[in-house]
Amino acid sequence: MRPITRCLRLSATVRNTRIGTTACSSGYRAYSSGSGTGGGGTGRESAKEFIEKAPAPFQVFDRNAKRMQRDRAASRVQDSREVDYLRDEVAARVADRLLDIKRRYHTVVEIGAGCGHLAKYVDDDMMDRLVMYEMAKVPLERDAGKEYQVDVQRHQGDEETLEFEPESVDAVVSSLSMHWVNDLPGMLIRIRKALVPDGVFIGAMIGGDSLFELRTSLQLADLDRDGGIAARVSPLTNTRDVGSLLNRAGLTLSTIDIDNIVVNYPSMLHLVSDINAMGEGNAVVQRLSLIKRDTLLAASAIYKEMHGNEDGSVPATFQIIYMIGWKPDPSQPQPLPRGSGEVSLGNMFDSTSHKL
Repeated sequence: MRPITRCLRLSATVRNTRIGTTACSSGYRAYSSGSGTGGGGTGRESAKEFIEKAPAPFQVFDRNAKRMQRDRAASRVQDSREVDYLRDEVAARVADRLLDIKRRYHTVVEIGAGCGHLAKYVDDDMMDRLVMYEMAKVPLERDAGKEYQVDVQRHQGDEETLEFEPESVDAVVSSLSMHWVNDLPGMLIRIRKALVPDGVFIGAMIGGDSLFELRTSLQLADLDRDGGIAARVSPLTNTRDVGSLLNRAGLTLSTIDIDNIVVNYPSMLHLVSDINAMGEGNAVVQRLSLIKRDTLLAASAIYKEMHGNEDGSVPATFQIIYMIGWKPDPSQPQPLPRGSGEVSLGNMFDSTSHKL
């Protein structure tokens, strides 16, 4: 299979490398600690008052800046459509996972729907209705005149504050938007509450090893030009934490796997241009507002020297973490009670029974 090649806004081809259900390093978002204003409760406050006093999750990402980035990118309609290649490819793989579940859904909600990438790959044999839930208005309406094979409804809202009635949705999917969410556990808990019993959540998010070529090149250029390292690339969640997040949210029967999608670009500058055209620029709260020209050119030279291909292009690796979790239901398979086994492993493996 050939890697995706981006040549001055030309079309792309895809390379899919499945590397299994391995786990990587790092932790998910940090959250503030403390007991809130005035310490502990007085004993006479209501549960609602106590919850309102609880500290908010630590804000890693500027959600307002991300909304404006998405609006600005989608307003350049032609450029925006030319960089749909990554989102379209991941949306197709999410649709495949939804299709693997042999059931038909009444209502499916796509969180962080963007311009409607998943809607291109689903049909009325899979569901009756797809609800596109997106915080930015311009990408949500970019392809409003396009016809799909399912009934599509658009709803503008923030992924961090989902607005759905409890047990009202058959399935929830998210394709390449969760990596900008500050409160991932809170979002997943809201998703579980919105799902019907035995409802499924399928997500795909950018993983922690994504764009390692760009990250290392920028770090070395910063060290060489400025004597330090700046936060040029957003922090990302890694595989080993995804299972913990699903369990913490109360989702069961979780499945996690990884894809690596490699895209070839003429240079690092073309990669950065496409990232901005996707609306995926840095939105960390404490991000730097600019990068020096000589630092950027140095990073481009380092990128090509360290990671360049023989044909002069440079690769960019996007690690995609896929996750599946189910809302608990009595009809789901349950583990047997401890000690209920009736067959000895030693009897099954006579040759090693004395070691067991």
